[in-house]
Parts: sequence; C-alpha cells; structure tokens
Amino acid sequence: MKKGKIESDLAGKKFSLETGDLAMQANGAVLAKLGDTVVLATAVMGKIIREGMDYFPLLVDYEERLYAAGKIKGSRFIKREGRATDEAILSGRLIDRTIRPLFSDGMRNDVQVVATILSVDEVNDPDVLAINATSAALICSNIPFEGPIAAVRVGRVNGQFILNPSYEERKTGDLDLVVSGTGEHIMMVEAGAKQVTEEDMTEALKFAKPHLGSLIKLQESLKSQVGQPKAEVPLLKIDDGILSEVTQMAYDKLEQAAFGTFPKDQREAQMSAVREEVALALAEKYKDRTDINVVSQVLMALDKITKQLIRANILEKERRVDMRPLNQTRPISATVSVLPRTHGSALFNRGETQVLTTVTLGSSGDAQIMDGMEDFEETHKRYIHHYKFPGFSVGEVAPIRGPGRREVGHGALAERAIEPVIPDKEKFPYTLRLVSEVLSSNGSTSMASTCASTLALMDAGVPITDMIGGVAMGLILDMESGKFKVLTDIAGIEDANGDMDFKVTGSEKGITGLQMDVKTKGLTAEILEQALKQAKEGRMHILSVMKQTIPAPRTDMSPLAPRITTLQINPEKIRDVIGTGGKVINKIIAETGVKIDIEDTGLVMVTSNNAEASKKALDWIHNLTREIKVGEVFKGKVNRIMDFGAFVELTPGHDGLCHISELAWHRVGAVEDVVHVGDELDVKVVEIDNMGRVNLSHKILLPRPEGGTIDERPRPPRGPRRDNDRRSGGPRFASRH
Repeated sequence: MKKGKIESDLAGKKFSLETGDLAMQANGAVLAKLGDTVVLATAVMGKIIREGMDYFPLLVDYEERLYAAGKIKGSRFIKREGRATDEAILSGRLIDRTIRPLFSDGMRNDVQVVATILSVDEVNDPDVLAINATSAALICSNIPFEGPIAAVRVGRVNGQFILNPSYEERKTGDLDLVVSGTGEHIMMVEAGAKQVTEEDMTEALKFAKPHLGSLIKLQESLKSQVGQPKAEVPLLKIDDGILSEVTQMAYDKLEQAAFGTFPKDQREAQMSAVREEVALALAEKYKDRTDINVVSQVLMALDKITKQLIRANILEKERRVDMRPLNQTRPISATVSVLPRTHGSALFNRGETQVLTTVTLGSSGDAQIMDGMEDFEETHKRYIHHYKFPGFSVGEVAPIRGPGRREVGHGALAERAIEPVIPDKEKFPYTLRLVSEVLSSNGSTSMASTCASTLALMDAGVPITDMIGGVAMGLILDMESGKFKVLTDIAGIEDANGDMDFKVTGSEKGITGLQMDVKTKGLTAEILEQALKQAKEGRMHILSVMKQTIPAPRTDMSPLAPRITTLQINPEKIRDVIGTGGKVINKIIAETGVKIDIEDTGLVMVTSNNAEASKKALDWIHNLTREIKVGEVFKGKVNRIMDFGAFVELTPGHDGLCHISELAWHRVGAVEDVVHVGDELDVKVVEIDNMGRVNLSHKILLPRPEGGTIDERPRPPRGPRRDNDRRSGGPRFASRH
C-alpha cells in the first residue's frame, strides 16, 4: 500500500486523510483527522463467495475506544469495552446507509468496514469523520466501489448554518443534520431538529452540497496518489433465457395478484402461488442444467419483474398496490388507555401496521447513566424510548433475542422525534421510559411508534408542548429519463421495491426528525423538496386524526403513577439533608417510605404515592435546611434542661436556648418549675449571635403582667464555644446529627 496524504481546511479546522502507515494487510486503510479527533477506517473484502449467498454481505462496525477520550469503563468489575453502545450502532448505521447503494447489485463477496475511533477531542464528532474515512479507504482499495461519497454535519445557531458544529453548538442550536452525498446528489440524511420548517430544512440541505463536493475532490486527490486497480469479482446475474421465460409466464399473473383491494396477507398468498407455480414449472423444464441453480435464478427473476411491474404502474399510471392516490395515507385509527395498570398507553393503527406504546414514569434516580466514549461528563438520560419488533409482527418465526441494529435505529428515531417537546425536568421532574411494541408490520413502524408515543405521553398526563406525528415517504425514480413519483405513507412492498425510504417527523410548527435511505446513486434537491412538502401534508392529516383521539395531555396523571414533589434548597445545605454516612436521609426514607433524589443544584425530588408521607418528608427536609431568622415563632420540643435554661428543638436537629429569665415574666426559681424534658414550648427567636447560636424567649409570647414581680435578671454572657457545650450549636445553629 503506497503512502499518501492530503490536508485541507474544513470550517476553520485542520482536516487530513492519510494512508500507507497503518493496517497494511487490509485492502484499504485511511487515517482521518479533524482537530484532535482521529479515526482509522479499514476495508477488507472476502476472496471467495460463500455458498448459497443471495444478498450482498456488507458488515460495518463502528468501534468506540474509551481510551480515545481518556476514560476507563465505569463498571467496577468489567473494564474492557463490551458490546457496541447504542450510539456506536447508530454511527455504524450512518456509514452503512451511506455506502451500501454504491456497490454493484450482483456483488456477493463479503465486505467488512471497521471504523476505529482512536482519539476524541470533545469538539469534533467522529461519526461524520468516519464516513469520509470509510469512503476514502474504499476508493483507494481494490474493492469494487462506485464512490467516493462524502458527509458533513450541519447545525444552526441564531439562524445561521454552521458546518460541522461542535458538541456545544449542537446543544444550543435548533438543528443537527448529517448529510452524505456528492456535489450533485444526496444519498443519506439523518436529522434531529427543534421544529424547523420544511423551507429551512431544504436550505440546510442546499448549504451542505458544496461542502460535500469539496470533500469529494479531496478524496479523489488521495486516490490519485495511492489508488489501486479494482479487483474483478464475479457478479451474480440472471440468465437472460430464464428471465425472458419468467417474464412471459408470470408478469401478467403477478400484476393481477399484486394490485387490488384485498389485505396484505391475501395479496402475498396470491403472489406466492404465482411464484411457486412458475418456479416448479421451470425447475422441471431445466432440471438437466447443471451450470446454474435454476430455482435460485427463477426466484431472482421473479423478484426483478415484481419490482418492474410495481414501479411501472406507479410511474406510468400512478397506481399503487392498494389503489391509494400517491399522496394519501392509509386508514388511521388510535386508542388511548388500552392497558389498565400502565401509567399511559396508546394503540396506533395505520393500514396493517399496528404499534402499542406504553409510558412508565419514574423518579430522577431511575434515569439512565451514560458512560460512553463521547460522554465527557457524567450525564443522565431521563427520556428513553425502546422499540421492539418481534417475528410474529410479520407472520414469521424468529427467536426473541436482544435488540438488533434495526431496533436500536428505529427506537432512536422515534425518541429523537419527540424529545424536543418533552418538558424540562424543572417543570416535570420525572424519568420517562416508553416501549413501542410492534404488533403488526406493513411498513413505517418507526413512524407509527412516533405517533403512538405521542398519544401515550398525553394519556399519561405528560405536559408535552406539541403533538408529534410521523410519516414515511417513498420514491420511484427512472434514472434515465429523470421522471419520478413521490409516495406518501409507503407500505412494505413499496419500500422493498422503491428507491427511497424518507421518514419525516414533526408538529404543526415544523420538523423534529428526518431519516432518509436511498437505493439509487443519489437524489436531487428538487426531489427532496417535493418529498418534504408532501410529507407535511401527510403529517397534518395524521395529527388531525390523533387530535380526535386525545386533544391535549390529561390534566391528571394515573393514580398508579408516582407523585414527585420538588423543593429547592441551598446547595450548601445538601450535606445537612444527607448527614454523615447518609444517616439523616436514610432516617427520613425509613420513617416516611418515600424516595429522595437530590441534584447538585439543590433541587430535591421526593417520590411517593402517599401524599401524607411526601408532605412529612418535605417538611422534614425544609426544616433541616431552612435559615432560622430573628422574629420567627416555633412550637418546639424541650430536649434538655440545664440550671440556666432549656434547650428547645426548633427543627429536626436544630436547637435554641431559652434562658431561665425568658421562661416567664416573673422570677423563676428553677427551670423545672415551668417546663420539663419532652414538653412542647412556644418560643420566639430573639437573637442569633455572631457564632450562629440561637437565643429564644417564651415569655415574650405571654401577656405582660401589669403588676407583680418581673424577672429582670441580666443574662450572663455566653463564653466561647466548647466541643462539649451543647449551648453553642456551632455555625448558624446546633445540629444533633
């Protein structure tokens, strides 16, 4: 592998691609740097085709390394990086979705891409850098790849678009958009946004295009230095004779079976019957051929003509398999409160896609602690969405295992879609976990999950700021003529045989999420602009149906949901609530049965289903942390008597001294003549000295006698504090914990 390097300025940051020093046994390897973020991308191709391989086996791994951020895994027992984090899976999907369309249709050699993150500088995200490094590694290798392809991130802060914004700029901005493509066409889009308009989103895509073109030129410059001749690999092709016979035998029958008003299962049954009939007939006819796998060839031919007839009907006749107009969604229905014991639930149906979403509310302590490579400070995730896609949802037998990449990706999309409308913790101090169960699938389950999640949150009484809906857009594109048709709310068969899966989520105000994959060599801005416009129309219709189900969040939460009451205290008083070794807080929890979470800001959250217990705990904490002031009146408990006065507990752990001369207007001979240990005594704070000691008076709350003897004994001066002098009480006031 030859040595080569290119350098450039990218949005004011030093960007470089180099090869020839690392991973010399890979087919291609490129080290990419942006600032101090460094990614090594390698590409390897298998030398032989695995027997029976009927798809392109592309494997993309995005390998996070905690050392890249100077971190050691937080677990006490496991220090090695384990399974990929959700963030790593999502980054790997960005690479996969970008490069997959640029391999030949008939390629069956294994190809593996590994993006290893070697350094992260807390400014530049490695995911976009990894896409560019992967493309460069592939075009410089001998692996057949129809690249290059480039990627940029676009942010917007104060109305201005920013190229490759920093982590901080992404937090403060209202747009986080990743775009991959060439200078002319867009291949992949992933975005989160705070209700950005369709027009602004189109402008953001246009803003990205010239920067993509610049990165393409840089990769081509590196290729000119070190590029290898492409290897010749066998491409799986359909025998022309078999394709011709299958077309004659099956085209009309498949078209008749595919188009109609019957449900998906009946349509698939009729199409399967045609496929089986043709496959059996041709298998018998060509049973003596040994140079090809006849059954495999016939099935491939059937897939090809199925794709052709579906695309031709849409392009030429605007005819969809379920006879809908191109811009119409399938029938929609929704129900809330479908489960009796959950805190919120909703069932959303769109055509034959059905999703059940539940909401569980928890305390701040239930938030997920994030410990990934890019979590530079300990962060907590309080809004969580999980997506589940079992085999029965598509009528298949499939083992139930952990979430796959698709489930992680779809769950993250629905989560991102609704996150902008989740209330702040200060207004709604709950952790929220949503689970979307796909019960039936015929396309667009992630968008159904978005809709069901919105309804379930409203059913749970979560005061979301806007309703969010989602719709998946499709595309049929004739590359030769440029003719195209955009489809609203694609069904599964349209997704499988179309050129685009473009998911758009948002409210009536604007877009909150985008995710686009294509199967062509890229789309123009004109196509994306029309798709966004048509998606808005579909989204408005879906939101109108959702509003008929539940127009606004419920004012009351489920009686089964925990109640969280908050109290803001001085952060310096947190230690008074916790106590030595947690003694105080554990006592409060033990006696009240509540759950207590305390933020570093002094925000105290008390969680309980018992209102009386919550009040008791809050009062306790308030008294522990309150600033006692001169003039306040307390009904305190006498907890100790000395010859010079009585110590009265004002709040838990805080005492004040009521001198014998302040017990009554008349002269008191002994403290016990007025009070005893355990008595309650009304007292008023008359002084807090410069050492924080609290002096009290009981007599000042009593009527002053007009005649008789009045105790006018002068109070002896209080000496310096001694550790064993309970009269002192330390700074501000005494603490008994």
